Amino acid sequence: MKKFLYNKALLAVMVLGLAASVIINMARVADERANNSIDLVVDYEAIVELAEKEGLPVSEVMAKAKEAGITSLAVYGRTFKKLNKSGKCTATRGADIMERYRTGSLVSPAWQELAEKGDIRDAEMYITNGDDTTFQEVKEDLIRCLGRDRVRSFAVDGKEVLAVKANGDAFVKLHLGLASDEMKAVNEAGFYVVARPANYVQPTVEGVKAVFRRLDGIKVSEMIFSGSQCLGALGEDGALEAVARELKERRITLGLIEAVTQLQFFPQEGLEKIAAELEWQAARSYYIGKEELNKMKVQQAVDRWKNTDEERNIRVSLLMPFENPREGMTLLETNLKYFSDVKTALSARNFVFGPAGTFHQLHVNLWLRALVVLGAVAAGVLYLSLVIPALNVRSRLQLVIFAVVGTIFCGPLFMGSGNLVRLMAALAGANFFPSLAMIGLLDYIRSHKDTGCKSVIGGIIFGFALLLLTGLFSFVGASYLSASLSDVEYFLEARIFRGIKLTFILPLVLVAVAFLQRFNVFGSFEDETESFVAQVKEIMDAPITVRLLVALGIVGLALIVFIARSGHTMGMPVPGIELKIRAFLEKSLYARPRTKEMFIGHPAFMLMIMAWLKKWPTMVFFALVMGATIAQGSMVETFAHMRTPFMMSAVRGAGGLIFGGIIGGGLMLLVTLWYNILAKAQARNARD
Repeated sequence: MKKFLYNKALLAVMVLGLAASVIINMARVADERANNSIDLVVDYEAIVELAEKEGLPVSEVMAKAKEAGITSLAVYGRTFKKLNKSGKCTATRGADIMERYRTGSLVSPAWQELAEKGDIRDAEMYITNGDDTTFQEVKEDLIRCLGRDRVRSFAVDGKEVLAVKANGDAFVKLHLGLASDEMKAVNEAGFYVVARPANYVQPTVEGVKAVFRRLDGIKVSEMIFSGSQCLGALGEDGALEAVARELKERRITLGLIEAVTQLQFFPQEGLEKIAAELEWQAARSYYIGKEELNKMKVQQAVDRWKNTDEERNIRVSLLMPFENPREGMTLLETNLKYFSDVKTALSARNFVFGPAGTFHQLHVNLWLRALVVLGAVAAGVLYLSLVIPALNVRSRLQLVIFAVVGTIFCGPLFMGSGNLVRLMAALAGANFFPSLAMIGLLDYIRSHKDTGCKSVIGGIIFGFALLLLTGLFSFVGASYLSASLSDVEYFLEARIFRGIKLTFILPLVLVAVAFLQRFNVFGSFEDETESFVAQVKEIMDAPITVRLLVALGIVGLALIVFIARSGHTMGMPVPGIELKIRAFLEKSLYARPRTKEMFIGHPAFMLMIMAWLKKWPTMVFFALVMGATIAQGSMVETFAHMRTPFMMSAVRGAGGLIFGGIIGGGLMLLVTLWYNILAKAQARNARD
């Protein structure tokens, strides 16, 4: 039997890398705990609409929303659709004015005179004054948005009027500047303002400054751009930098809206440049879409926020009100309960409320980063030594390979361009460590013929202990992965770990190669191990039968489902019963364990131990090893979602280990019971 040696020097480097990763992760955890302020936000327009539906003053509804826990109201740019309704400023088509003139309903002599002279043009929009402050702001906004050549001013009945060259349908939806009267009303009601400006055509540095000047004297918590472009995008050189400079000087946090795929954020032209100028001092924001929200009960929506804000690092919660009442309440009561229950649920998770919190830049010592990279390289070399017998017996060659590769990988770190190196170290952590954990277990199994476990309970306890030890070593890889990627850009998902799909498959391949070096997959535990090449050749030479094709088809389908179910974009449906189980676990536990770990991988691990103890066929043992490997890799891959707090990922993995082990222990009892029933049946048949 081949005996594989573990290079102690490589193991020592891996321990040093682990120590460095723990230090980095401790800094990460401290930063995550400090970033605990959530801004609960409702659109100002939604509050106004809610007040209108309930027949109440807007001030009264704002006061009730404040009492329920809302901390900020979002204010968008004006539109003439809103202005026409308020009467503070009115836009009328030239064609409509001329129609009124021809029908005799245009009563103003001054307007009649303009119509008679032909000064009213069908293709223009005419803006009349209902409130001096609003009119002047609208004039400023129109010139900035459309250009001076499209806006002309004249007087009618002693009041200034604007004539604007614009298409009427598009014009009434045009987003103008932020309304100072709305923002002042929001502040006076005790809220912060979340500014939602839209970009305009050919923005300039001076235009950007004008937008921010309107915020003078206003308490603003965050700025979240409206539309597909940031303020200043596609404009004059320096416009985006001017936006970043104003945000920094005014200490306004930039909001990043999470994408509907729950991956990164909604794309807005110029956003990354502004965020980079701010050194990513930004906050992730999220909203439940109207269509989805209106299908929910209040408690379902509250549960969504309770999990989302912590698990996905959301710090600006954009709460859209329900459009229809729920559970015997009025519409206002429904939404006030919604707001209040969200705050209560988040308070239970130790969040505080106010302007959104942000992460600090983690300035990690380069030597700590280098130790993590070297530990990852050592893990890769150790793996190679455990699957290549000729390399395994040449410890010095292993160290030479480690020194060369380690030097190549650490060089870019100290030259200031180590992002790719860190990504590769994370990939190594996600794949080599869970693979080494399983390989170490396989070598333990090969070297221990008798464990002394004579009872099924003893086997369960023994298997559970091995599961915890194996999982603990896999968590070393999680620590490496987290430490490699720990910085604010990964926390905000400005950057993401692109190797997630690979981590679903690669550990299976790595462990399968090691397995074939150690066991005869076509024989039993007692059979002499064939070489890896010989076993691969035997597999390739196996005759094709219908049974084999069916088996391969099942395996292939399982792999497709396995990959497609992982992530947010493949669209693989989840069975209803599983959704109910998930909902129950989310309500019952701090962090819901992953399904494939708790219900598949870890139970397979326990049955794998039983297969060894009972000396089942090696092919069955191999299948269970693959199932167990899925869970070990999945535990580490959980940490690749860097937006999720480190401790939450750790609790999720630990919960999967414990509950999966319990489920696996139950399966071991059932299998033992089945064996006993079969044994008794065979004994009766023998007597008969």
